[in-house]
Amino acid sequence: MGVLNGNPKDEPLHYGEIFNLWQFSATAKMSLSTLQAFHYHAGDQDLKKIIDDLMDQSQLEIKDCDKLLKTHGFTPPPALPDRPSVKLEDIPAGARFSDPEIAASLAGAVSLSLVVCSQIMGTSIREDIGAMFMKNHTQMAALGMAVLKLNKKKGWLVPPPLQLKKPEPALV
Repeated sequence: MGVLNGNPKDEPLHYGEIFNLWQFSATAKMSLSTLQAFHYHAGDQDLKKIIDDLMDQSQLEIKDCDKLLKTHGFTPPPALPDRPSVKLEDIPAGARFSDPEIAASLAGAVSLSLVVCSQIMGTSIREDIGAMFMKNHTQMAALGMAVLKLNKKKGWLVPPPLQLKKPEPALV
């Protein structure tokens, strides 16, 4: 096995793992900036709580990815500056995101994050990288469930066509 035996943390990263860590960190940093904006635009306190939880998750992902990149001699992607604080009532109505828009955007972002975490887990050969993204995936799945429950509770969910009546079986 050569360099791929023993402690996974002592094994080299392959180019795909390096790219995935770098790209995931960059995306988490962009997401954090977006979540900060959504936090200022949101009026619903339950929605703000989920946004706070997603910001905490983004910060954890950034820390974990950047630490691994630095440990292996790679410069992490730059972070965006924090958004300036603003009060909801100071955002003009035509420029403000509504709570249902924010919640729908969060649902889509969480869904995409689950796919990306799965893809990284599937292409990693270092067990610690796979485990890190499995942890991210699990946390994101829980946050996704919270977003779904909130969307249902608040009446913000726009479902696809529902099959309310089962069709009669065709006798052939």
